[in-house]
Amino acid sequence: MVTLGLLIRLEAKPGKEAEVENLLKGGLPLVQQEPATTAWFGIRLGPSTFGIFDVFPDESGREAHLSGRVAAALKENAGLFARAPDIEKIDVMAAKLPR
Repeated sequence: MVTLGLLIRLEAKPGKEAEVENLLKGGLPLVQQEPATTAWFGIRLGPSTFGIFDVFPDESGREAHLSGRVAAALKENAGLFARAPDIEKIDVMAAKLPR
């Protein structure tokens, strides 16, 4: 069961959209190694707007993810972004996940 999540918005600098897309695609193998990250999505919201949506069973899982390898990769590649990521901690009210 998941109870908590993160919604992170990322705005690519002009001309950096493909690099941000590749960064998100490269994040999948990293989060597959995180047992408390129940579901993770790298998403595109617009031409230069991207995001990450992920869910966790509890606060310790969410905090582990925030200090994990994807977060480090975002920091290492801060030059790709027009501004700092907008990180929202969210509560999951209902979810349908594969068994």
